[in-house]
Amino acid sequence: MKLNLSRCLALGTALLLTRAGSAAESAEGESSPNNTALSARTVEDFDFDWRFSLGDFPTAVMPAFNDSAWHRVNVPHDWSIAGPFGPEYASGNGYAPGGIGWYRKHFHLDPAQKGRRVTIEFDGVYDYSEVWINGVFVGARPYGYSSFAHDLTPYLKFGSDENVIAVRVDHSRYADSRWYTGSGIYRHVRLVVTSPLHLGRWGTYVTTPTVKANEAVVRVETTVENNSDRASSFSLQSDILGPAGKLVASSTTTITCASGTHQTASQKIKVRNPQLWSLDSPTLYTLRSRVLADKVVVDETTTAFGIRTARFDPDKGLLFNGRPLKLKGVCIHHDAGCLGAAVPDKVLERRLRLLKDLGVNAIRTSHNPPAPELLDYCDRLGLLVMDEAFDEFTPAKNKWVSGRNNGLPSHFGYAEVFKQWSVTDIRDMVRRDRNHPCVILWSIGNEIDYANDPFTDPVLGAEYQPGNPPAQDLVKCARPLIAAVKSLDLTRPVTAALANLPLSEAAGFPELLDAVGYNYQESRYAADHKKVPARIIFGSENHHGFDAWQAVRTNDYVAGQFLWTGIDYLGEAGPWPNRGSGAGLLDLCGFQKPLAWFRQSLWSDKPMVYLCVIGGNRGLGRRGFGYGPVEQWNWPSNTTVTVLCYANCPEVALTLNDRIIDTKSLAEATNGVLRWTIPYEPGELRAVGRVNGNEACEFALKTAGPARRLKLLPKATRLQADGTDICHLEFQVVDANGVRVPNAAPEVTFEVTGPATLLGIENGDLNNSEPYQSPTRKAFHGRGLAIFESTTTAGKVVIKATAPDLEPATVELETVTGN
Repeated sequence: MKLNLSRCLALGTALLLTRAGSAAESAEGESSPNNTALSARTVEDFDFDWRFSLGDFPTAVMPAFNDSAWHRVNVPHDWSIAGPFGPEYASGNGYAPGGIGWYRKHFHLDPAQKGRRVTIEFDGVYDYSEVWINGVFVGARPYGYSSFAHDLTPYLKFGSDENVIAVRVDHSRYADSRWYTGSGIYRHVRLVVTSPLHLGRWGTYVTTPTVKANEAVVRVETTVENNSDRASSFSLQSDILGPAGKLVASSTTTITCASGTHQTASQKIKVRNPQLWSLDSPTLYTLRSRVLADKVVVDETTTAFGIRTARFDPDKGLLFNGRPLKLKGVCIHHDAGCLGAAVPDKVLERRLRLLKDLGVNAIRTSHNPPAPELLDYCDRLGLLVMDEAFDEFTPAKNKWVSGRNNGLPSHFGYAEVFKQWSVTDIRDMVRRDRNHPCVILWSIGNEIDYANDPFTDPVLGAEYQPGNPPAQDLVKCARPLIAAVKSLDLTRPVTAALANLPLSEAAGFPELLDAVGYNYQESRYAADHKKVPARIIFGSENHHGFDAWQAVRTNDYVAGQFLWTGIDYLGEAGPWPNRGSGAGLLDLCGFQKPLAWFRQSLWSDKPMVYLCVIGGNRGLGRRGFGYGPVEQWNWPSNTTVTVLCYANCPEVALTLNDRIIDTKSLAEATNGVLRWTIPYEPGELRAVGRVNGNEACEFALKTAGPARRLKLLPKATRLQADGTDICHLEFQVVDANGVRVPNAAPEVTFEVTGPATLLGIENGDLNNSEPYQSPTRKAFHGRGLAIFESTTTAGKVVIKATAPDLEPATVELETVTGN
């Protein structure tokens, strides 16, 4: 199997298998060791060729168990998204099924690997996973968002003897979350083989305590483990490679490590004239760590890092690389609509790029540790991250079953294992993520202080519920978490997203935090800043309103805000058949909603203008069943409509069928919006944004005629034949002139021939209960998104879309090996 470098980076370390790169660097004048073990460290992509079955099979732990009839799957894999969804399940989880599932994988190991250490690494399994190798239990992990590893070494076979790994996943508590979780091995898996003397997992810690224009000091802490049966003396060589891959600085330390122990070395390395990591120029350096015994490299990893400074000030907000910076953040959950929780890397990348294009500069990983590759992409794209651990402490929060805040809630969830696992889980999150320059805040929890859910206090007045646990208990839960974070990283503030400041303050909770997140409490900013002038304040969860942003923009001491949410998500649903929340800037397809265009007008520096219309009960509200402005120019005759314009240009001219209607200055906007009330007339409504009197951008709404044909808009037509590359294929229902028909909702069916697979079809309709795995799905607002994945075979792919009474559409893709 091949090494997938991006997946190795998801651990914070890229794992090098050959000496080709090092030899090239030596040619540039770099000193290098005399010899290298041929496979100092190998990393096998373990995502492919698993066998899966729903149900419980107690004897599936045994190698001889017959799994020949099980489904062949690759991971990431989410069985819940295959459904069937139904009202018998929980609204919190989007009415998705749970249950128990088993995964098994058969594999062989080269006899040359005998005597080496072999571990299997899981980036995330939801949830209550248990792992066996060749019938021997090797470990369990209840939290579905934690990354973890198990040592397989003592139980392995080599050569022609087969190994079988078995994973039991228990998500029978399907009403265990306030949002969609998914079920199964929904993140990446790797098999790692090292020498007994090796770099520890997450054992490299890079900080930049001194950053100046002419010089930066890079501090490196490296842990080396000796699992051999004798003491070892070795050299630790730490090389810093610049953005172009050339050596810029190095340090070597000699260490002796007793058998069965580990040693941690600290090194300070100076980098001259550093290139800083920033939002506009996310420059990454690479730390290459080598363990040399007798001048032979026995282990080697690389760690990407950035040289930058981030400091929160109670009066100035966030100072990033010494300059004030407002956090223009969004909260996002981890699902991707029709794909559920098993999100391909390229799908995640597209979503983050779409958000960045709107002017977003920060992501809050609500409300759990993210997939490692999310942080990799944020490092590369220039997005800051608030890295969050938990949604609840203990006792449990309410998990709604029959609609949000409706009926009797469930109380399954992380609270059941919080006392046993929370410190371990948060320590693992910090150790895994602390080298990422994008991460600027550690959040220990979300709305832990939500009134009476479960904690309470007399400060709530008439809402006080003395039978609930006292608010002081949340402080008892928080202290060990804060201590755990600070024992591993002192370079970033510890925070929490607080829902009820009076309750939290009564318990002394904010005083424990380095920065205090305010959820929907903008009205408290000024008074609290005056009352507690040393408090660092930022909006950790905010509504989309103009006033919430003004509270940030006009007050230096407010570091920023995180909107709820960046993207629509499954779960936290209303009554069936609603299956998700429409709170996002983007819908489940990633299409911009009017809210996104409005936010772009506030946050983006790139000239833009946009039109939408209020003219009836159309559009999607916060949870998918409200009303709002829509992007269309099809209205009844003799109708008067209100046209809304979102722009960041100083001046906007509005025309209807080439007639000038009006020109307005942005200064005339009310709450950030320009508006006109005009009689509807079919044709084209156009807005032109002007800067210094020159046309800088434009946007048009056109009247659509009857639906005539389908139109396919692939985002890529050339894919890598690696089994993981993605084509996002937008489909539209258009009229004879190619204009999207906004009310068209035909059943669209896809057929694919060639080396690609249809992963799912999304239309963004949160009330659509069609199965996600079907090749047929209704268009919504005249469009949708089909997602295709390449196989490992090169060749031509033909995709055909058909719908009743419409002309079909066809597109051709090509899958290739290499560049």
